[in-house]
Amino acid sequence: MRRHITFERLHNFRDLGGYPTADGGSVRWATLYRSDSLGKLAGPDACASDLERFRELGIATVIDLRYPSEIAHRGRHPESEPQSWHNLSIEHRPYDQVDRAPDPDPWRFLADRFGEVALDGAAEIRSALEIIATAEGPLVFHCAAGKDRTGLIAALVLALLDVSDEDVVADFALTELATARFVADWKSAHPDRELRWNGFGRAPADVMRLFLADLRTEYGSVREYVTGHVGLDGEVIEALRARLVERPAV
Repeated sequence: MRRHITFERLHNFRDLGGYPTADGGSVRWATLYRSDSLGKLAGPDACASDLERFRELGIATVIDLRYPSEIAHRGRHPESEPQSWHNLSIEHRPYDQVDRAPDPDPWRFLADRFGEVALDGAAEIRSALEIIATAEGPLVFHCAAGKDRTGLIAALVLALLDVSDEDVVADFALTELATARFVADWKSAHPDRELRWNGFGRAPADVMRLFLADLRTEYGSVREYVTGHVGLDGEVIEALRARLVERPAV
């Protein structure tokens, strides 16, 4: 199976399947996907082959993690498509990565923003995890670049499935393969502006390592964070595992 699904306009569409779990299982392929903005499937710059490829995946549910204002400005996935669509804006404190000054430690800055989302977005994070656990058919969740907000949800899901930290971190860092495309797209759309911040479009492993360490320092474990601060029922975690973990044949 391929982890990266190739599109013309989407740069960061990935299958979360295949990662081994601590109990000897593995995350089921072709069931849970993460992506950059599906708004790129619609609008004047959309590519017909992209929409056809998206349809071939049989996705039944879309979770859009962006602000409503981002959706209004950039568009949502095509409303003509039959997927169940949920807008759950998990980030509550907007910040601009473009105009920040060069930063001696941009990875600490990003990890701190992840911590804010984990703190502020408890209700939306709970809803996202509940939908992922109970949806029927393949599901994709996304934000703008499929990097930060999407990376946080992916990390929580994989950790709850007992995927190792090493694989959680490695999955996050795969977004680095799309960084050049993100930067090129931004420069093409803003030819008169300067991209100042040295962390723009980046997703190095250190960001996720810092975030997971911070989460465990604050809450004890990922599971304690989601059952305590987020308020997720333990039965939902079991449903998540039943839906997404494939057991080895006996």
